[in-house]
Amino acid sequence: VIHEKAPCADSVHKILCNHTSKSRYFLVGTNQAQTKHRVLKIDRTEPKDLVIIDDKHVYSQQEVRELLGRLDLGNRTKIGQKGSSGLSRAVSAFGIVGFVRFLEGYYIVLITKRRKMADIGGHSIYKIEDTSMIYIPNDSVRVTHPDEARYVRIFQNVDLSSNFYFSYSYDLSHSLQYNLTLLQRPYELWSSPASSAEEEVQTQSKQDCFDIFEDEGLPTQELLIYGRPVHITLIARRSSKFAGTRFLKRGANCEGDVANEVETEQIVHDASVMSFTAGSYSSYVQVRGSVPLYWSQDISTMMPKPPIRLDQADPYAHVAGLHFDQMLQRFGSPIIILNLVKKREKRKHEKILSEELYPAVINLNQFLPPANWIDYIAWDMARYTKSKLCNVLDRLSMIAENVTGVLRTNCVDCLDRTNTAQFMVGKCALAYQLYALGMIDKPKLQFDTDCVRLFEELYEDHGDTLSLQYGGSQLVHRVKTYRKIAPWTQHSKDIMQTLSRYYSNAFSDADRQDAINLFLQVYQPSESKPHLWELPTDFYLHQKNTMALPQDRRSYTLWWSEGILSYLPVAYDEVPCEENMKKVKVKRVNRFDESIDIYTEFFKPYELTSFDDTFCIAMTNSAREFMPKTVGVDPSPFTVRKPEETGKSVLGNKTSKEETLLQRKTAASAPPPPSEEAISSTSEDDSEDDRDDDGSVSQRSTPIKLLTESGESNRTQEQQQQSVKEPYGLNLAEFPAEEDQLIYERKSKCHGLFFYHQVICLILVLPYIHYLIHACAHLSFSPLSLCPVHVREPVSCFPEDSIYAALPPQVDRDSRDEFESHVMTGQGQVRVLCRDDMLMYREYVKNRYM
Repeated sequence: VIHEKAPCADSVHKILCNHTSKSRYFLVGTNQAQTKHRVLKIDRTEPKDLVIIDDKHVYSQQEVRELLGRLDLGNRTKIGQKGSSGLSRAVSAFGIVGFVRFLEGYYIVLITKRRKMADIGGHSIYKIEDTSMIYIPNDSVRVTHPDEARYVRIFQNVDLSSNFYFSYSYDLSHSLQYNLTLLQRPYELWSSPASSAEEEVQTQSKQDCFDIFEDEGLPTQELLIYGRPVHITLIARRSSKFAGTRFLKRGANCEGDVANEVETEQIVHDASVMSFTAGSYSSYVQVRGSVPLYWSQDISTMMPKPPIRLDQADPYAHVAGLHFDQMLQRFGSPIIILNLVKKREKRKHEKILSEELYPAVINLNQFLPPANWIDYIAWDMARYTKSKLCNVLDRLSMIAENVTGVLRTNCVDCLDRTNTAQFMVGKCALAYQLYALGMIDKPKLQFDTDCVRLFEELYEDHGDTLSLQYGGSQLVHRVKTYRKIAPWTQHSKDIMQTLSRYYSNAFSDADRQDAINLFLQVYQPSESKPHLWELPTDFYLHQKNTMALPQDRRSYTLWWSEGILSYLPVAYDEVPCEENMKKVKVKRVNRFDESIDIYTEFFKPYELTSFDDTFCIAMTNSAREFMPKTVGVDPSPFTVRKPEETGKSVLGNKTSKEETLLQRKTAASAPPPPSEEAISSTSEDDSEDDRDDDGSVSQRSTPIKLLTESGESNRTQEQQQQSVKEPYGLNLAEFPAEEDQLIYERKSKCHGLFFYHQVICLILVLPYIHYLIHACAHLSFSPLSLCPVHVREPVSCFPEDSIYAALPPQVDRDSRDEFESHVMTGQGQVRVLCRDDMLMYREYVKNRYM
């Protein structure tokens, strides 16, 4: 038995929900290959309790059909009756989100539509497109409540189809480093006495409740580096602790959880190799979050910027210590704080937060070892933006170059300024990631290149998603605003986004906050306590420690958790200690086992598939959209281009179509906008066949333009010849030059009949067809007259050539080395491109196309 270092891929990919008339729901789950089936039974006779029976037996396809047939026959009202089925199919789904209960019985939430958005190491990442909420108890035992429908409406205000992603085999809730760290641990570390019995392992890994993890955005973009595909994936993980809207959730709660905390991870990998073991992967993580203090803003005054007030004095930085203790446990050290709030103001507003945060960091650092101190960087970004002598982005680049560790960025809202700062840090990290993968010769990326433009749009979509969730509108100030190259129309859009944010904060944030509290189970309905809409405030829901006196007061000097300091700078969550070992269930399988066969899982060799379904990833952008449309320009994505050279508008913002999707779905991670042809012929959302990833043929194939369309049939012959000249560098309408004719005449005299017979084969090569025709027209020779002079015998490169046997030709050493390098590349062992290779390729492109 061999331990394979790979997560389980043989999970339930499709669920069929069947039900009898009144007694039970039968959920039949199957893997991607439909070779293994599991059955989950849910009792429908309990009015308020959830009774689930998990059948541990793994059924084959034939066995599950026989089981469902027996259930169908046994639940009919009369034996032998064919009119009414005893087992009815309710819905077909791709996963279970969870179970939820308000004042009546339980509901089950199922994923009914999905869309593939990314691929990480052969593991597919899907976006939830649609869900279905089914009430479990039957009508005969249902106990109705008048307020049940209102709770259902509040719960459904959280749109699961906008910002939620999932994977069957990859853990999206943790970073790539954490996941690969688990896979690299030897199996002997997992073999403990407590995990010897299967029942004990299952008991240890069992969770008290079903955690619904929310990913704010997972867009993927493709970068082509001289034909070599590189995927850039941005994952945003919003914290479910102290979550809410802009003015209703500020600062931190008594447990150290801060508002608007988002962990952003950018993954760069060579897409030509899809395996974790053979591929090249790089990941960088940074964090944003509100200032970890007790502070808030009073929104009852109806002001655009309500005054900031400190709600509670914290001289020993207790709440800041709790927050940074969490960061040390998750990320290790060092932790760098980038504080972007204002320092100089006529009336104290943002400056209040800086005056409290800096002493808190100083107080915490005096108890830490100097090697693990928290670095604090304060920079008034708004003040430098107004100055004409300072370049904001250059200053951020200098900060990013000196960062080594996890960067925690904050302003007041953690939206506009924070997103621009994170983009500059991510841009610097991207350069080092591409350099580490051997894609560039030095870790430096410049603006106005295809690569940076692609990355900028990625971060703007990322910022729009977070801003819509927390602030109620898209970003107001973007990267182009701080570069001072935004068009004049951008100012009017900024004003509209500001008004939209103000309206959302004043009138709709309270309803959104109720929906978030109910969705995250911060508030659990009960008949013995007031309803959610009757509460004057949700302060006590998020400040649980204030409801009772603390039993154990945390030390003000030893403010970190036990065991964290001894493992720094390594994160405590990644340490193979006994506590962490209990969090993960590991089993030993053969390397050829179906459950970890990523190749079979992805390519599905057991069924007929199409390229559209197998390789369909809804990427937001690709480098192809930014590359120049004409030949003669360096195709490298790292070449600085002028606005007229790029294929996509540099200053162009999102279209009205994209803005409508963002406003209605409140997520910038919506599917990518269709082409111009598709916009004119399709509705806002794709059809169900496009969204349903159920093995059907995808309808996203590129539309074919007929020659009868407007403008196509009127193209002149000169335009066609011009289009041929662009890719081949020649004009077929011109007569061959005299020098070219002499070359062909010399070739004909040297080769005689051999050339005469080979003209038929060479004439099929399109770039030389015109020259060959004219060469034959100007050459006057006869095959018979040339035979006595040049006697030609049949020549073959094969030692033995007949219809019965053929020996392959001998291959020289250089050709073998070239072939071996291609084979090694396919296995993931890619030779790093040196400077001579880059210069050689650029010289080839220059001589060929320029």
